[in-house]
Amino acid sequence: MTGERTRMMPVGVVVRRLPGVTRWQKWSWRPVSLLPGAGEAHWKVLRADGDLVEYHAATLSLELHRTETEAYLIALSDKVPSVYVVMRAAPELEPGVPLELLLMTASAHEGLDYADSSEVIVEKVPMTPGLIAWIREFVDMHHEEEIFHKRQRDRTRVDLEEDGIGDPRIRQLGDVYRAPGLRKKDTIQ
Repeated sequence: MTGERTRMMPVGVVVRRLPGVTRWQKWSWRPVSLLPGAGEAHWKVLRADGDLVEYHAATLSLELHRTETEAYLIALSDKVPSVYVVMRAAPELEPGVPLELLLMTASAHEGLDYADSSEVIVEKVPMTPGLIAWIREFVDMHHEEEIFHKRQRDRTRVDLEEDGIGDPRIRQLGDVYRAPGLRKKDTIQ
């Protein structure tokens, strides 16, 4: 195998703020696009059009590992190839910063693992064509198809001997498979 075992790239996340749909949610925040190779940013306003505001919220490191190429192939084979962005609500950070961006991954397995948690928000963001090519090159370099081996049935007969019925040291006169409620109760009288 040639090439590096891991690969990293800084990727900026653009978050769009829209007015909320209900009266309980004033604003709706959603990651909408990626900026491969972006520099550091902290909720920098990129575009404002009335109530719609787009921010370069943060720049996260997108890491690829050669052992997860199957998960990258699943993400690339989606109808819209996407990266998973993991965030959490952070009202305690700053008054104008509603979300903390924690992680970005191209692994479909890792993204779905984070989606099982109720403590974080996981959103799929479409990959740019350059990011798709970068990930595909890494997968082509490292992916090895796993060969499926069907397990053969063991020919040993295990039903010829009855074990596990009970403790052999205790003598039982009745049916060991009877329901416990049908047993006569011992009474002292």
